[in-house]
Amino acid sequence: MEAGAGLVAGSHNRNELVLIRGHEDHKPVRALSGQVCEICGDEVGRTADGDQLFVACNECGFPVCRPCYEYERREGTQNCPQCKTRYKRLKGSPRVEGDDDEEDIDDIEHEFNIDDDDKQRAIQLHNNSHITEAMLHGRMSYGRASEDGGEGNNTPLVPPIITGNRSMPVSGEFPMSASHGHGDFSSSLHKRIHPYPMSEPGSAKWDEKKEVSWKERMDDWKSKQGILGTADPDDMDADVPINDEARQPLSRKVSIASSKVNPYRMVIILRLIVLCVFLRYRILNPVPEAIPLWLTSIICEIWFAVSWILDQFPKWYPIDRETYLDRLSLRYEREGEPSLLSPVDLFVSTVDPLKEPPLVTANTVLSILAVDYPVDKVSCYVSDDGASMLSFESLSETAEFARKWVPFCKKFNIEPRAPEFYFSRKVDYLKDKVQPTFVQERRAMKREYEEFKVRINALVSKAQKVPDEGWIMKDGTPWPGNNTRDHPGMIQVFLGHSGGLDTDGNELPRLVYVSREKRPGFQHHKKAGAMNALIRVSAVLTNAPFMLNLDCDHYINNSKAIRESMCFLMDPQVGRKVCYVQFPQRFDGIDAHDRYANRNTVFFDINMKGLDGIQGPVYVGTGCVFRRQALYGYNPPSGPKRPKMVTCDCCPCFGRKKRKQAKDGLPESVGDGMDGDKEMLMSQMNFEKRFGQSAAFVTSTFMEEGGVPPSSSPAALLKEAIHVISCGYEDKTDWGLELGWIYGSITEDILTGFKMHCRGWRSIYCMPKLAAFKGSAPINLSDRLNQVLRWALGSVEIFFSRHSPLLYGYKHGNLKWLERFAYINTTIYPFTSLPLLAYCTLPAVCLLTGKFIMPPISTFASLFFISLFISIFATGILELRWSGVSIEEWWRNEQFWVIGGVSAHLFAVIQGLLKVLAGIDTNFTVTSKATGDEDDEFAELYTFKWTTLLIPPTTLLIINIIGVVAGISDAINNGYQSWGPLFGKLFFAFWVIVHLYPFLKGLMGRQNRTPTIVIIWSVLLASIFSLLWVRIDPFTVKAKGPDVRQCGINC
Repeated sequence: MEAGAGLVAGSHNRNELVLIRGHEDHKPVRALSGQVCEICGDEVGRTADGDQLFVACNECGFPVCRPCYEYERREGTQNCPQCKTRYKRLKGSPRVEGDDDEEDIDDIEHEFNIDDDDKQRAIQLHNNSHITEAMLHGRMSYGRASEDGGEGNNTPLVPPIITGNRSMPVSGEFPMSASHGHGDFSSSLHKRIHPYPMSEPGSAKWDEKKEVSWKERMDDWKSKQGILGTADPDDMDADVPINDEARQPLSRKVSIASSKVNPYRMVIILRLIVLCVFLRYRILNPVPEAIPLWLTSIICEIWFAVSWILDQFPKWYPIDRETYLDRLSLRYEREGEPSLLSPVDLFVSTVDPLKEPPLVTANTVLSILAVDYPVDKVSCYVSDDGASMLSFESLSETAEFARKWVPFCKKFNIEPRAPEFYFSRKVDYLKDKVQPTFVQERRAMKREYEEFKVRINALVSKAQKVPDEGWIMKDGTPWPGNNTRDHPGMIQVFLGHSGGLDTDGNELPRLVYVSREKRPGFQHHKKAGAMNALIRVSAVLTNAPFMLNLDCDHYINNSKAIRESMCFLMDPQVGRKVCYVQFPQRFDGIDAHDRYANRNTVFFDINMKGLDGIQGPVYVGTGCVFRRQALYGYNPPSGPKRPKMVTCDCCPCFGRKKRKQAKDGLPESVGDGMDGDKEMLMSQMNFEKRFGQSAAFVTSTFMEEGGVPPSSSPAALLKEAIHVISCGYEDKTDWGLELGWIYGSITEDILTGFKMHCRGWRSIYCMPKLAAFKGSAPINLSDRLNQVLRWALGSVEIFFSRHSPLLYGYKHGNLKWLERFAYINTTIYPFTSLPLLAYCTLPAVCLLTGKFIMPPISTFASLFFISLFISIFATGILELRWSGVSIEEWWRNEQFWVIGGVSAHLFAVIQGLLKVLAGIDTNFTVTSKATGDEDDEFAELYTFKWTTLLIPPTTLLIINIIGVVAGISDAINNGYQSWGPLFGKLFFAFWVIVHLYPFLKGLMGRQNRTPTIVIIWSVLLASIFSLLWVRIDPFTVKAKGPDVRQCGINC
């Protein structure tokens, strides 16, 4: 199936498959003339027979004239300058050394039987075309199949997958046509992977060179291209430093300076000691007149202490890392040889194009297609889990625009390579640009992009109203996904292989549209199920050993991001046990002060660095490069171990090696050459029950270095691809349990990474100087709280599941203890909302009741509190010192920890308990109530959207403000002696109010108008709480008299 050949839709269970053609009209691309030699500038000329154009290289068709071709074979490297393939001897050319290895008979009589070759190719093309058409256009038709499922004469001929002696190339190329173009010179001339500067015949430069011999011109060209060195040929040691550099590690671990990390660790120990002393004092010194308040505070403080330990100690070994991209190129991209970099499959997931704008997804896809990586090793899969025709048509427009955008990016080496963000940058775009045509081409490209945006926006506007008969494609075929809950699986190859050329004639990366099958009555598992479907379909079509997943709103900001990850994954020393490389999340469009801590800098720059020093960072859902074998549930390769020796009867001092026996009685030597983990799986379980009923996919799981398993035809691969995305494929398999993305929580990312770490894998945290990926974050208060609610609810679900870090993963002991602490903290942090809510309420209760559970400042016991607060601030300051996080970012994080804790985390606990205990699934909706100025860049920041999550923090604000007023009024009324105890109460009340201040600003908005519903709910709850105030009238002087219970009224 060639790129753009049509949309393949079908259902494996229903025996349906259809090829829909004519959905798009491809725009013509500019072709290379191929008439001028790219080396000397002369005309290419004709062949020896004089009947067709001379082609030196049948692999890529790089234009070279016969004199340059013969000189290169006789005096040079004998390789094509374009594709580095060795030149074959053409008719009429003399033999050179190495030709005898290719063939045994002379070419004069037998070598060039072109007619016979053309006939053979024609027959092969006809056979493959017949098989493909039979499969795609046989009995299978779109729509529901007959229930009897009978097979008659119309049953399509589907060739089975066969096992051959040779697999496809490791690069991940999957054949989509029967002919590779060796017989079609006009098409092969356009297939160029790396762009070369076009020569201008007739220019003064080439006219001058015409006076010298073609040999000198060849040497001059090769020296300019870097192929011919200027050093003395006898001096062969010049390459030794380069080879030594290539053998060096591709990355290194950089420890934090001891002058920064040692004081940090000392303060942590000191804070732990102070905390123990503080808790001891609090427990041994109860407050008799306020036992309920004292007991509540003690419980809260003990929980805070445990939570702090779980959060703090995984940051004991923070590290940084450095990568060496030059060494990566020297080792895997040697001159004159094909690139040995590993192929990568990139996944982009989207669901609803009306909530996830197609223009945002298009920018993400364009940044992927323009990435700085060999194009034949990049495949982009876009998962449309909503089966939307809008997403399909938008991706089609994106593929067309990519033909112009990708060569522009690579020609001028621009960053970032997402057009929306590149053209919106307020920087000097002429910096470091030397090409005189850059300004002109940039303006032209910006006009092209504006037209592209208009086309995308027109599609979005058209999709607002769905026709009664459903969507119809351009060829008149009904859109297969009109029913989003009942539709077949769909696959469309937009770019890649033949047909995937840009305007300069260079090959583009593959772009594949995938929409998995959905039927009523099946559990589809949301995003995790969509990602697992992408794993399987990519394994059938390209099977790259590494995979990068991105959310649709996260574009590649650093075009070398994939190379950064390969410095770890392809390093022979450290890469074998690395399951994934996680990049930090960075965001665009956030206000300068980051009011709601959207950047989450403390987590990404402090916590993740600490985990990288233990067993690796947690997986955060996007911006992560995976090793495919790790997602298949395999254990990491074990290093060589010293064999255990057992004594024999004859000599007690020496031992002999004991021969291991497999469980089935076979000796260990039977499994030589196979990884121990795979050998055990083969002997103990059926692979089809583990991976599913697909022979092609099961075969691909054994190919650790990637590559497509052999098949009889491209049609068989398409049938298998439709099969593995069918809705019932995962039934009675380990998908979602032990393989792929793990099911059981809406935060499937935490579960997936946790399972890998429990198997013994380690992960890497990569922080390049230029952010690898950037995305968008909700800057609105209500949207931000709902985002945090989803994360917290997922953590609660994991806590109550069988994968709870408290109980899971102890069997093999592969998970390090500090790493387990971090995972436990990620699952129990929502429960901190309960003691936090109580603790934020205590200051108001103390101010309203006149009771206080803390010792006065004038006493010795107050030193415990002062020391604890000093150690808290000292720990935070030293963290900022070694991490580079600003104090403003740290303070915003502390504020939102309180805001999210008393709102989103609290509701997540309630919703999680209802779901686990009662099976009730509760949703908290967000509705827009007011809008800001749409002309402002941050208008969304001031938009107010009502949600029930706003009630608890608003109530806390009101009761603490009332408590402050009541406490100050009572102190004024009672005199100077009451101000001492008041300061301690006011300190904690102001602590709550200051932490909730960003929330208060969010409520007020720009116009300082708060919706009535918020005021009503908050005042109602605050009034009910205020009834507990026993001193309802603090302005009345309390008259003290005799105790009538002892002496009566006549005393």
